[in-house]
Amino acid sequence: QVQLVESGGGLVQAGDSLRISCAASGRTFSTYVMGWFRQAPGKEREFVAAITWSRGPTFYAGSVKGRFTISRDNAKNTVYLQMNSLKPEDTAVYYCAAKTSSVGLVTLNYDYWGQGTQVTVSA
Repeated sequence: QVQLVESGGGLVQAGDSLRISCAASGRTFSTYVMGWFRQAPGKEREFVAAITWSRGPTFYAGSVKGRFTISRDNAKNTVYLQMNSLKPEDTAVYYCAAKTSSVGLVTLNYDYWGQGTQVTVSA
């Protein structure tokens, strides 16, 4: 069983940067593939980024590629999402998720989910 707790969300202006974090419980964090998803009001939850077990590889949605960076610190059981050049359309609740398989990284088929952290980008 893995528990995930996101933090670091907030209100920023367009063009700003923000780093959100996801702390995971358990001693097997390094064996999980980690992903970030987001859900804007009235929209479906969508894939943002994923990282496999150690230092990569990493995967990104086209809308964030080049602006967002996913990373992980297995010693701290934490995965990060560094978000640069934020846009109002990045406004959403951001969720981290964990799974043991690397199959279907961009789908919602993850085993564990956090409660989410709100990111709001003003124009």
